[in-house]
Amino acid sequence: MLVSRTPVSTAAPFDLETLKQHIRLDETDDDAAIENMGWTAAQEVEQLAQIALLTQNVRVVIFDPGNSLDLRLPIGPVADGATLTIMMDGEAFTDFILVGGTRAMVRLDPTFFDLSPDMITIEYPAGFGDAATAIPRDLAQAIMDQSALHYDGRSPMDAKCLTMSPHMARIAARYRGVQV
Repeated sequence: MLVSRTPVSTAAPFDLETLKQHIRLDETDDDAAIENMGWTAAQEVEQLAQIALLTQNVRVVIFDPGNSLDLRLPIGPVADGATLTIMMDGEAFTDFILVGGTRAMVRLDPTFFDLSPDMITIEYPAGFGDAATAIPRDLAQAIMDQSALHYDGRSPMDAKCLTMSPHMARIAARYRGVQV
């Protein structure tokens, strides 16, 4: 499976002033560095949780899709009424139902078995919205905690100290659907 993302929103997934307050930094000398840390932390949250924080177009290519009628979309959240495009071996396929949410999925009509495609391409929008204010508070906090870890880890540290914020790990696991 190949997954690619194209950002739709150009906004930052965090508020720089709030991020600086979290890090306990009043100076403006490091704004560019703090902003880079915020973007890096947001990307880490997205990758770990398999989500889109802000609106993105996601393209998924599945080779040899097998016999399942249920296809879990790898990046969420997806709105219930979102417009999906599904192509099977280059031909449009419209007999499906979208089940939206953080862990969205597509249920294909049984006519899928008659087609037995070699490749399925799915394109869809994902994300919580177009601005940082649309991101759930727990994810916003995870971005800030991870950014603070990056800020505090600017000096030489051993590999065990600079990994990820425990808060980010917990929150990302919950959005990813990991269960213990």
